[in-house]
Amino acid sequence: MDQATPNLPSRSFDGTSDFYCVLGFERDWRDESWMSLKRGALTLEFFPYPELSPAESGFSCCLRLDDMPALYQACKDAGVPEQCWGWPRLHPPKLEDSRLAIAYLVEPDGTLLRLIQNGY
Repeated sequence: MDQATPNLPSRSFDGTSDFYCVLGFERDWRDESWMSLKRGALTLEFFPYPELSPAESGFSCCLRLDDMPALYQACKDAGVPEQCWGWPRLHPPKLEDSRLAIAYLVEPDGTLLRLIQNGY
């Protein structure tokens, strides 16, 4: 099985881990220069970037999910607000012109995660 894992910035491994673990991710690996978190078959990897400004972050990735609504609901249950400003924040799922159902999560470090439902 081919696989790709996003490499994302983290201002604080502790803060990043705390945020994602509430969403159902588990710690997989961590040392001072790298951390990986897993949720089922999904893996996110993080590198330290303590000087990152979330408002200026240009980092993003796509998560193609068999059950996008479940991860979106986990975000809502964790208290991530649906709003158009700040971080973290959610943008509700909608069917895009591409015929893909996509929701958006901007996490605490300003990284945009596109939550894409598989099967469209």
